Amino acid sequence: QVQLVESGGGLVQAGGSLRLSCVASGTIFGFNTMGWYRQAPGKQRELVATVTTDGRTNYADSVQGRTAISRDNAKKTVHLQMNSLYSEDTAVYYCYLRVPLSTYWGQGTQVTVSS
Repeated sequence: QVQLVESGGGLVQAGGSLRLSCVASGTIFGFNTMGWYRQAPGKQRELVATVTTDGRTNYADSVQGRTAISRDNAKKTVHLQMNSLYSEDTAVYYCYLRVPLSTYWGQGTQVTVSS
C-alpha cells in the first residue's frame, strides 16, 4: 500500500516563497508521475505541476515561471518550490502519484498567502 505524506505548508506573505515536500512509502514499481494539485475553497482541484520518473515536467500556466518541481527517485520524494506567491495561491495542496492502473493522493497541506 502506497502512502503519501506532505509537509511544508503554512502561512506566508504575498511575494514570499514556500517549499512543499512529499514522501512516498511503500513499493513503487516502474515509470510513474509525481506532482502536486491544489484546491481552493469553492473551486475544483487543479494541476499545479508534475514530474515523471525520467524528469519531464509539466506546469500549470498560473504557476509557470515562479515554481519549480523536483524529485528524488531513490528517496521517493517530490518537492515544489513556489516563489512570488499571490493570494490566489491560497489552497490545500495535494501530493499526487500516478502509476500504471493506480493513482494515490496525500491528505493535503494548507498554504495560505496573506496580502
